[in-house]
Amino acid sequence: MSLPSSLPRRPRVDSGSRPFARAGSAAAIRVMIVDDSLTVRTIFKRMVESDPALVIVGTASSAERGIAQLADTPADVVLLDLEMPGIGGLDALPAILATPGHPQVLVVSSFTMDGAEHTLAALQMGAADTLLKPRPGGFNEDYRSQLLGKIRALGSRVVDSTRDNDHVPERVPEPSFVRPGFARRAWRPEVIAIGASTGGIHALGLMLRRLARDFDLPVLITQHLPASFMPVFARQIEAACGRPADIAEDGLALTPGRIVIAPGHGHIVVRRMGAGVGLVTRISTEPARSGCTPSVDPMLASLAETCEGRALGVILSGMGRDGVIGAQALVDAGGMIYAQDADTSAVWGMPGAVARAGLASVVAAPDRLGDAVMALAATPAAPALR
Repeated sequence: MSLPSSLPRRPRVDSGSRPFARAGSAAAIRVMIVDDSLTVRTIFKRMVESDPALVIVGTASSAERGIAQLADTPADVVLLDLEMPGIGGLDALPAILATPGHPQVLVVSSFTMDGAEHTLAALQMGAADTLLKPRPGGFNEDYRSQLLGKIRALGSRVVDSTRDNDHVPERVPEPSFVRPGFARRAWRPEVIAIGASTGGIHALGLMLRRLARDFDLPVLITQHLPASFMPVFARQIEAACGRPADIAEDGLALTPGRIVIAPGHGHIVVRRMGAGVGLVTRISTEPARSGCTPSVDPMLASLAETCEGRALGVILSGMGRDGVIGAQALVDAGGMIYAQDADTSAVWGMPGAVARAGLASVVAAPDRLGDAVMALAATPAAPALR
């Protein structure tokens, strides 16, 4: 499936910055539910309405009806089922993203392999996040908490009280968070390590497509996804960038141009082996401080130690702060961090955390980050490790 050539410019979502809102007020997060199941629509509607910061602006039993309603009644977040009669959620996604409210889309998918394929395709096309649709009896309090948490994070955009159907308010430009002097420290890294979460799959595709065929550095990817999605994710990464992608396992060698993806049950850590083997991956299941599995922090921290900082970390769109601890370790060891900018992030939580901490030498859109990675790969190699 072809990917869009650029990310749409949207108002920034800065995780945790949204003030409490009351349903019906100008500050309330507007939610649309598009699902062909009346039962699911009813359950989701009740869950959403239980949070006074959210308001339902409509429900639709088909993608066609959803698009028509969104044209007249914009939403901030759309809960979208993909498998529906008619054109279906996947084919309708570009039109939904282009409606006047420019909504963030939360895909509510099934547990099936087909569901994983379609969900990851939607995330590549610009959907922001996914939530597995539970089996019967699974719509419990834990599920409600997950759902509302994702909606609030995606809908927490900075808007004024006079928004209308055709106007997306101007956002105040972010100050530059680039740490002085970091951009001048430019040794060729041994490894590129990328961390991403909500909104990161689309950004990842845009970034990886900027890497030329002669790009020969190994690439590690830690993407927050359910374990069942990882094999499909690896195949789609291969298709998107035209280079091999494998799921990490103990003892897997990092070879030129190879992409290695963290498994769903553990974190990638990198170790150096002797006798010409070089760098290999190990899988850690130790709890990460971020609470995420897989987590970006152990990956970056291990590169700080094993490569003595001769590595580049890239933090893309995502909720929370996963990556900031590892980024600090990598920078302290002499490595570099690039971060996605606020304008193109679905949620500027993870990249915003490293940027605000003064750890990033480049803060930019995903395609520009890809260009910066290519430029760094063309620089002289760092002095050999002892």
